[in-house]
Amino acid sequence: MEHIGNDAASPDESSEWHSIDWKAVMQFVGKAQMRIAQAETEKDFRRVARLTRSLIRSWQARALAVRKVTENQGKRTSGIDCVLLDTPTKKWNAISCLVSRGYRAKPLRRVWIPKPNGKERPLGIPTMKDRAMQALFLLALEPAVECASDPNSYGFRKGRSTHDARSQLFVSLSQKASASWVLDADISGFFDNINHDWLLNHVHMDKVTLRKWLKSGVIDAGQLQRTDEGTPQGGIISPTLANITLNGLETGLMRFLRGKLKAKGVAAGKVNLVRYADDFVVTGSSKELLETVVRPWIVEFLRERGLTLSEEKTRIVHIDQGFDFLGWNFRKYGGKLLIKPNQKNVKAFYGKVKEIIATSVSVPTETLIKRLSPIFKGWAQYHRGTVAKQTFNKIDSLIYWRLMRWGLRRHPRKTSGWVYEHYWKQCGSRKQFAGLQDDPFGGVERIPLPLYRLSDMKIVRHTKVKGDYNPFHPDWVAYGEKLRVQRMGETIWSAQRASLWFDQGGKCALCEQNIDMADENMDDHHIVYRQLGGSDALSNRVLLHPICHRRVHALGLKVIKPVPSTGDFNLAKQSKVVQPDDAV
Repeated sequence: MEHIGNDAASPDESSEWHSIDWKAVMQFVGKAQMRIAQAETEKDFRRVARLTRSLIRSWQARALAVRKVTENQGKRTSGIDCVLLDTPTKKWNAISCLVSRGYRAKPLRRVWIPKPNGKERPLGIPTMKDRAMQALFLLALEPAVECASDPNSYGFRKGRSTHDARSQLFVSLSQKASASWVLDADISGFFDNINHDWLLNHVHMDKVTLRKWLKSGVIDAGQLQRTDEGTPQGGIISPTLANITLNGLETGLMRFLRGKLKAKGVAAGKVNLVRYADDFVVTGSSKELLETVVRPWIVEFLRERGLTLSEEKTRIVHIDQGFDFLGWNFRKYGGKLLIKPNQKNVKAFYGKVKEIIATSVSVPTETLIKRLSPIFKGWAQYHRGTVAKQTFNKIDSLIYWRLMRWGLRRHPRKTSGWVYEHYWKQCGSRKQFAGLQDDPFGGVERIPLPLYRLSDMKIVRHTKVKGDYNPFHPDWVAYGEKLRVQRMGETIWSAQRASLWFDQGGKCALCEQNIDMADENMDDHHIVYRQLGGSDALSNRVLLHPICHRRVHALGLKVIKPVPSTGDFNLAKQSKVVQPDDAV
């Protein structure tokens, strides 16, 4: 059984949060967001405003906002009030507190985090209540912003990723007749310098509330400082505000070039812009075009928003020289575009692995493997759509020698041959660095637990999202489902979890809402608990959202999963939830 803290409240009060029907909540909010997207597409702004007010005032949206800020990575990080919503009772009570009347935003808590270049990046942490308020308004703001976003903007948008940006650059640069010059741009202190007046005039939400967030101030080393510009990087709404700030960079540039160069001139100029958050690149047929036409327009576009290009990091390069973007190096070799992991990313990854191995001399082999394998899989997954096989093999070789040194430090009186025979075990047709684990199928003998090898990752081309895809608009629902299922095969999952996911139709067995396979945001639930003799067999397991998993345990519910009928993956027919009285 799972335990979620100790509440001082009575069991009846603490069970209120777990009694929320999240399926109904998410369906209500999802339908409201679709209506907002439809109205925004039709330019019916009065209806957009009316639907926005209705959604923000709804109980369902407030409950979902509290859930979002208490389920993400920052749920254990408090603001200046040191308050966490870490119990079901606190979460339940927070729902009724999310009202605009009388709301005042508290100052941010300044946290400094190190950057790869040795400098520090300022992070502003709002209180949990302020984060929940931002999440509430974001539910209504995001569908409208999505309708006005640039086609090739891929950062902080639902259904888009760095891999889509990489695929678009491949389309723009891979052909022999493609653009040969690239403007690799970088904005100086992007989040810290956005003009507040510009945001207040262009963000279509309650201006009073937005002003409270922007002007809330920040407490650094016990001192209250004013915030006259910028938006805090720790705020849940900040990525969307950042996208609003740069929306129009691509479409505005293309409109400007059509007026200046005419249609044939734009095509001959081969100008394409790809953006991920505040990082963007612009392609062009000549260096002069990018220097004298494109760059001055971008500088003026940014100036209106209080932003400037970094003179040190912004450069115009030839594609044969190559450039780095989002952890990859784009460069043509003999006229052929190759995308590889860049040296900075490779060194950072290997440095992290090296440190883990060096500080794990005294830990069991199985523990070291469980630390390293997820890191290896995640990094290989990120680069699997590029020309990375040679890089994977090289790092595998370096890691081999690191592990050999690790073994010799553990056994200083043994030879390298002994270390190899002791730690490298026969796994199938080859020997791999491995520990021992219990047989998941109930065998008596322990079986090898091999360390994941980067070179085992297959190179698979990423399925790029369409530029005008809008996940909130009902016209795109069918495409979104098709894209989602198509991408599921690209993620790293164990065969057992993948089988469970497909058997459940990609939905949670409790709330019947989609499980995001890309984030692996799901829990394995055993129908008959292992403590009560349940097995790890697939027939005794279902996939649930983490919050649904906690709800099952908190309310004593039991999920029953009959054998699915052939070809029928309708979850309503496959599983049902039985109340505690019916549970075993």
